Amino acid sequence: MSEPQQGAGISDDQVPTGPGMRTRRAVLTGAGAVGAAVVLTACGGADDDGAAPSPGPQVTNTGDAGGGDREGAQSLARTTDIPVGGGAVFAAQGVVITQPTAGDFKGFDPVCTHQGCPVSNVDGGTINCTCHGSKFSIEDGSVKAGPATTPLPAKNIKVDGDQIALA
Repeated sequence: MSEPQQGAGISDDQVPTGPGMRTRRAVLTGAGAVGAAVVLTACGGADDDGAAPSPGPQVTNTGDAGGGDREGAQSLARTTDIPVGGGAVFAAQGVVITQPTAGDFKGFDPVCTHQGCPVSNVDGGTINCTCHGSKFSIEDGSVKAGPATTPLPAKNIKVDGDQIALA
């Protein structure tokens, strides 16, 4: 049912009204009121007394903020986590770690050089990007299959005992 337009040959006193008729203005006003109520409800809370939020505990420069072994906290993986002839992607830490031969660990950038997709896995001796099918060597990051034409950049890693970390 369309609403009669003012100036369309019907005067204001001829516009039908009644319990079943709503004007566009009434509908929009009601929708705006509901939206405002939702926003105000989301901003407030039962415990909101208008006070500023607590900044949290004070940070000092003494002691170990991590509360323990800093070397272990920075470790990405154990040497036993990286299979010989394979590797693992640590996207959040920005590195792919591979072990082409026993005891030889390598680090590479986890972003495909083709169009910037994150590489997805290490399998079959290659670091693989599933966006467009590029494959990179676990030994030196060189391109084994395109469309990428540029190798993955190396990342410096360090092995300390059985722990692997970014250098």
